[in-house]
Amino acid sequence: MAGGFTADAWSRILFLDGPVCDGCGTPFEYDPGARCAACLAKPRAFDAARAACLYDETSRDPILKLKHADRLDLAPMLARWISRSARGLIEEADAIVPVPLHPLRLLRRRYNQAAEIARPLSALTGTPYLPDALVRRRATATQAGRSGSGRKRNVAGAFEVPPTRATQVAGLRILLVDDVLTTGATAEGCARALKAAGAARVDLAVVARVRDVAGLTI
Repeated sequence: MAGGFTADAWSRILFLDGPVCDGCGTPFEYDPGARCAACLAKPRAFDAARAACLYDETSRDPILKLKHADRLDLAPMLARWISRSARGLIEEADAIVPVPLHPLRLLRRRYNQAAEIARPLSALTGTPYLPDALVRRRATATQAGRSGSGRKRNVAGAFEVPPTRATQVAGLRILLVDDVLTTGATAEGCARALKAAGAARVDLAVVARVRDVAGLTI
């Protein structure tokens, strides 16, 4: 077994190795161009996104174990997944920044799962790691169960680059790291904050992205 996975489990993970939308990481059955119709109609606050796999009953297990069951040993494996799927974005990035938790939630959970993935990703790729360049200044309710518009309202204005850290991101190409991409509301909030502080570009790399009910779309 690798990372606690049996050969059968590995075979059932839907890794996104084929063509994807450059904007949101939606997988394509064939390569129709750089961006999907949704991204062309309404560009995201982040510039490009990549996910290692689809979020389903197989990939969910290690992600939730890392997030809620203290399985920090799984983080390097998930970082390796991202290093493959987001190779092009990593090569262009000047720094890696994790999606932050609010201090109260961090106190309860004791660690930030995005940071636990971002740290070994930095070590693996040699890309500088900026753990405190972005903060969550407002405690938000969980995003689970909310609509896309509800998620956007929930995180509106929740993120910022502290004034003392602005010089860390100004002019840089930032790779934002998180565990799961659902509607993209959290990532967009983070991207807006980083760009407001002067970041030249913000790309997103996640372990998994959801498959919505309409198909392989965000």
